[in-house]
Amino acid sequence: MGVEFKGRGRRADEAIRRALELAARDASRDRARSRTLPRKEVAALKSYTAIFERDESGSWLARIPSIRGCHTYGRTLEQARTRLREALGLWIDRPEHAVIEEAIRLPADLRTAIQRSRRTRERAERERENAQEQTRAAAEALVDEGLSLRDAGELLGLSHQRVQQLVQTQ
Repeated sequence: MGVEFKGRGRRADEAIRRALELAARDASRDRARSRTLPRKEVAALKSYTAIFERDESGSWLARIPSIRGCHTYGRTLEQARTRLREALGLWIDRPEHAVIEEAIRLPADLRTAIQRSRRTRERAERERENAQEQTRAAAEALVDEGLSLRDAGELLGLSHQRVQQLVQTQ
């Protein structure tokens, strides 16, 4: 090393040189290797929890609590989602690949109404499937008895084309 330390003795200069050389060697071992990902890419691999809440004006406020300052708003949930991903892009590379788990905060009575609605729709879907199977079985029985597709359709309240479709899907 070509550094000179004035005003100290030769031993002190030598000790300082050795300390600087050791520090330089340790720093070179601690440096990031090429196999490590840049910080922004590591952040993109994480999953984030986004919280959506309504404000007094009816807009949706969206934020990611784990990233300080990452927040936005939108008139609709979809707009708030889009803008939140854009805001996340200020902190990470490729925000479109980040996994965002949503927590939509609503009053308890609204959450209950939504759950009731979903359960009712699921039950209606099961009943619709059951009704379709029963109609198919009835159409097959009528046609097997020798009724025409038109007569079977009239008795079932369906078009003769629909009866034909039901009979063919055996």
